[in-house]
Amino acid sequence: MSFSIKGRTAIVTGAANGVGLAVARSFVRAGANVVFADIDEAALTEEVGELAKEDNVLLFSGDLREKLAVANLLSATVDAFDRVDILVNAARQVIPSEPLDPDDTSVSNMLDQNLLLPLRLSQAVARRFIKQAGDAAPDDSSIGCIVNLSSISARRAHPELLGFSIASAALEQMTRSLAVALAPEKIRVNAVSVGSVLSASLRGWIKDHGDARAAIIESTPMHRIANAAEVADTVQYLASDAASFVTGEVITVDGGRTLLDPAAVSVH
Repeated sequence: MSFSIKGRTAIVTGAANGVGLAVARSFVRAGANVVFADIDEAALTEEVGELAKEDNVLLFSGDLREKLAVANLLSATVDAFDRVDILVNAARQVIPSEPLDPDDTSVSNMLDQNLLLPLRLSQAVARRFIKQAGDAAPDDSSIGCIVNLSSISARRAHPELLGFSIASAALEQMTRSLAVALAPEKIRVNAVSVGSVLSASLRGWIKDHGDARAAIIESTPMHRIANAAEVADTVQYLASDAASFVTGEVITVDGGRTLLDPAAVSVH
């Protein structure tokens, strides 16, 4: 089986920064048609830069928590590239929680952004996959695939990340449930659970916590922090025919961190 995604069309959310941006850029280099989607139009334009002039690149800005934005995203994708083959739900938000504050809204906010947004987008894209299925050969093993970006916070308890942790755990269960529901339609659904990735948000967090970098490295058996490109490679594997019989899986990319007892450090 091939790891190639050349010629396929991918929608990548959260593509203005971090892992989403790394995945989208990696897919472009791999020869895919890529829709860089993000709510922050200014950041999207700045980060994508000259790459936006390429024929296989499309920028889309909008709040995908809104049904109209989801419909517009799919219409723009199909108008530009005729079809969609891959969805990468990489848009994530991390906000702190106050676990004992009944007025704290972080849990509901995190569920809206990190669970319900990718769920509704996955449902819409899956319907598009099925609509396109008439063009697929009878022996095609897959008519489309979805990859969700999760976090090891789904399995590790950090009270100040209560909302983010709950939403991440729910996203992983959503991945498994959708995988079973969509398998008869030849649609694969998987997730990548990441530990600490050297992104702009993590750099900012480390800056505010002087000993954080050392603590992260100490609690990671491979004794380093991942590059976003390393996560992007795993996402490409799941999006390719090399993973044609892989569905409902959550692949952990954390340098072995979840193999150890939880460290007293909160990271995302």
